[in-house]
Amino acid sequence: MGDACGIGPEIIARWWVDQVRPSAVVIGDPAVMTRAIGWVAPGRVAVQALSSPHEAWALPAGTMGVWAPPGMPADLVAAPVGQVDERAGRAAAACIREAVRLARSGEVDAIVTAPLHKEALALAGEPYPGHTELLQAEGAAPGEPPAPVRMMLANDQLKTVLVTIHVALRRAIEQVTLPAVLETLRITHRAAATWGVASPRIAVAGLNPHAGEGGLFGDEELTIIGPAIEAARAEGIDAHGPVAPDTVFMRARHDPPAHPGEFDVVVAMYHDQGLIPVKYMGLDQGVNVTLGLPFVRTSPDHGTAFDIAGTGQADASSFAQAAAMARRMVAGRRAAR
Repeated sequence: MGDACGIGPEIIARWWVDQVRPSAVVIGDPAVMTRAIGWVAPGRVAVQALSSPHEAWALPAGTMGVWAPPGMPADLVAAPVGQVDERAGRAAAACIREAVRLARSGEVDAIVTAPLHKEALALAGEPYPGHTELLQAEGAAPGEPPAPVRMMLANDQLKTVLVTIHVALRRAIEQVTLPAVLETLRITHRAAATWGVASPRIAVAGLNPHAGEGGLFGDEELTIIGPAIEAARAEGIDAHGPVAPDTVFMRARHDPPAHPGEFDVVVAMYHDQGLIPVKYMGLDQGVNVTLGLPFVRTSPDHGTAFDIAGTGQADASSFAQAAAMARRMVAGRRAAR
């Protein structure tokens, strides 16, 4: 459900109305979801509070099954819409943990997460800066360390995977290491089969202007990124670069027939380097995918939009794209087995 005070419940409700039979269960608060349906599609969907998530599969068309997992605040619907609230952060974390439990047990095929608010998550005492890190921690098997994961933002024309995610830029540069870049290339290569590309052409963006210009503007391309690419290629990964970061996304953009992309995916070094190009192409089409998890997880590429929460104006296009990509990735995983 995401943050109960943001647009997450509304975009789920709007998406649900357009589905004949979604074959999905909402992990969230029945009262919050009932309110959201009233904002966007009054009378068109009935909410059924579930005593078990499995009951969702037997519900009639037009009925939304909502499972409230343990740890949900009893007064969540009283949290003020459009504001940061500790209860919303606590509820969002509880929903994620339950969704992961269902995915790890094989009771659901994929997770699509509505936006949460990082400040609300922090107020709830969660040590994770966002969805990706929480999913990584919860996705680990008992007694096992969390598997390395990476964030990918994608639309129909461009896919970009990040080496570093939610850290200060100064720390992100420090975290661009040879092992981190190589691990990103491995994860990207393995994940590509789930979207139908068995041998992806991976462009690797440089860290510095002009990819360092032969060491004139920094040596990370020579000492870190270039050697990681060579190591990846030795493993059979079709990696290219380092490519100048100011042109790599134009070269990778796939918009046939006029502009066939040179690459299938771009590996970027830090958050804004990789996400700005995709988001500039339109928030309504972008999908956030966590690569490296033992299950499929997607999300819309926008935030909680507190400024319009509760107005019924929220656009569900990115959520719909995220749900569609989750289904495609599930099918891709099955086909790759």
